[in-house]
Amino acid sequence: GKAAKLMKQFGMGAQVDQLEASMNRAAEAAVPQAQGLLVEAVKKMTVADAKGILKGGDDAATEYLDKSSREQLRAKFLPIVKQATDEVGLVKQYNAFASQAATLGVVDAKSANVEGYVTEQALDGLFEMIARQETSIRQNPAAAATGLAKKVFGAAR
Repeated sequence: GKAAKLMKQFGMGAQVDQLEASMNRAAEAAVPQAQGLLVEAVKKMTVADAKGILKGGDDAATEYLDKSSREQLRAKFLPIVKQATDEVGLVKQYNAFASQAATLGVVDAKSANVEGYVTEQALDGLFEMIARQETSIRQNPAAAATGLAKKVFGAAR
């Protein structure tokens, strides 16, 4: 983000690169934790929710999952992200630097904290991936049905 670019301009490029690699590992470690929570969201779906998804746009199911599970996912992801980013000594410096930049309006407040920023990026990436799958399924439901059924019933075992 903007804070990382500013830090690189101040000669902290190697540390920022190390932090960014750690952030990517943190996001990758957090995403597998999503499956159980997403399955729970589907199990709690009402008939009205299902009708809304069927009649909704190309990403109606994704929107439902986002709305019904983002907070729980955030709570699950944050400790994983924090552990991974804490391993890099630059986190405190980054948070202080980004917080100052946010105060000045250079970066938005969500980006002023590494853990929060990485968690939001991981969640956004997860829901973006789900939306792409949903669009593909909606565009070609017959082709998707067999594979989807295998995934759904395979995961249920």
